[in-house]
Amino acid sequence: MLPKVNEILYIQVNSIDPEEAQLVYKSRIADVNANYISMEVPIQVGTGKLKRLYAGDQINAHFITEGGVKNYFNTVILGFKEEVIRLVLIKPPEPDQITKVQRRNFLRVPGELEIAVKVTEQIMFTAMTDDVGGGGISFLCESRFPIKAHDILNCWLLVPYRNGSIEHANFKGEIVRIKPLESGKLVVMVQFTEIADVERQRIIRYCFERQLDFRKR
Repeated sequence: MLPKVNEILYIQVNSIDPEEAQLVYKSRIADVNANYISMEVPIQVGTGKLKRLYAGDQINAHFITEGGVKNYFNTVILGFKEEVIRLVLIKPPEPDQITKVQRRNFLRVPGELEIAVKVTEQIMFTAMTDDVGGGGISFLCESRFPIKAHDILNCWLLVPYRNGSIEHANFKGEIVRIKPLESGKLVVMVQFTEIADVERQRIIRYCFERQLDFRKR
């Protein structure tokens, strides 16, 4: 399902500048057809500053439908159209290129990302994730670390993107399960308990890009 006229589209521009890549803009949809989706010039969320875009810019976009479902897709700026106001034209996604994310059913993908974990002031270590999602992660660690179910962890996740930029996502999470492996390591499954929306969006963006990679294989 494509966004509808007058719906709000939220976008992030793929950029090698990590600060620019994390900025979120919003725009109103003006028209939708088979050739393009037109939208008003986006403004930055929080500041209201207009965003200057260029033909060929790669963007990550999402719109929200009934029930708070977020619909994510990647697209590109096709050009511009001058009407009463200036409109930005983007390429409409194919239906199977739209990923729906519900708060209780976040997309989850396998991925080996570096994560720093703080259990207490005395217990800190780094590990590698086993899978990553918008609602939580799991990671592999040595069994010598004294952790248990329901422990609250402070975590910093290293999040790489396809354009080469790297960001960090900070969150607090609760250990919901620990599974011992034959190798002697532990799989630690963590559910987010405190995470800012901008941090969650960084993780969701990574998951979405990973899913697209899997589809191309």
